[in-house]
Amino acid sequence: MIVALIIACEVGFWVLLAAGLGFRYLLRMPRTGLALLLCEPVLEVVLLVVTAWDLKNGAEPDWTHGLAALYIGYTVGHGHRTVKWLDGHAAHRLDGRPLVRAPRYGLARARHETRVWLGTLTAAAVATTLLQAAIWYVDDPSRVTSLESWQYTAWRAAGIHGLIALTYWLWPRKTPKDGEGSAKDAGSGAERERVGR
Repeated sequence: MIVALIIACEVGFWVLLAAGLGFRYLLRMPRTGLALLLCEPVLEVVLLVVTAWDLKNGAEPDWTHGLAALYIGYTVGHGHRTVKWLDGHAAHRLDGRPLVRAPRYGLARARHETRVWLGTLTAAAVATTLLQAAIWYVDDPSRVTSLESWQYTAWRAAGIHGLIALTYWLWPRKTPKDGEGSAKDAGSGAERERVGR
């Protein structure tokens, strides 16, 4: 049941996102579009409540509950950035606004990757908190090993992502000099250096 609900929440996320952007840019109803986008967190609240209810009714804690915690954590850590990125693309495609891209080179890129990693760090912290609350709620060390393993998974993912982000500081990608790269790169280099995604 939990896996089906996670899938339903993911589908609901994209449906609400598409509807919100459609109302904002196609139907020129920005307030309605914003209201639909603000409904996104409700999906995570529903998933959290159902997961807690499942455990309260005596369900054996397993990988589905851990996955639900990681899904909620990911949405908290990266959901806003994802919506902002897609909103920027919708504004560009449907409203003719300039497309703001993430920086590609140098310290600007390193800072950008660090901000993305902080989202992963937030996701790991949220997931760990939810999993720890479930562990305390179940209160049986013999039944919570699956939940504990998901905590380690969350922090392993954050650690790996942190190492990847660190490489952008240690070996920053250099901006191509004049005459190097394709004409397309040369023509759009300034745009690519803008912060955001």
